[in-house]
Amino acid sequence: MKLIMMNAPMHTIDQKIAVEYLKFFYPPLRNEISKLSVQDNFAGIIQATINYLKSLLLEAKINIISHHMKLMHLIYRNGNSYVRDIIENLFVRSLESFKKHAKIQHWKLLYQYMPESFQVIYEDQRKQDKIFFGK
Repeated sequence: MKLIMMNAPMHTIDQKIAVEYLKFFYPPLRNEISKLSVQDNFAGIIQATINYLKSLLLEAKINIISHHMKLMHLIYRNGNSYVRDIIENLFVRSLESFKKHAKIQHWKLLYQYMPESFQVIYEDQRKQDKIFFGK
């Protein structure tokens, strides 16, 4: 029974469904996510997850961060255009900050574990930043 459900096609994830996934994926953030959800602040919810993952980075919990990246990718892959835009523009963009704050070997591991589509988006963002900002 479980295998059948896991192989069933997922429906498009809108921000309300994404919020429910995020409450489940991030138990320590459940209250904060609920408060931001009432305010219809999906971008704030994604930022809260980023802040949480940055705190894990300071503790060098690379495996946990990579697991959460894969969970975020699940939402991204099945998300509607709004959910995808917010994840691209906040979550994936924040990875540059992760790179700056991580030890080199930790960043290499994180990048290696990063879902391929996030790697592509990340590299595209870096190229655009170089063009626009000379970074």
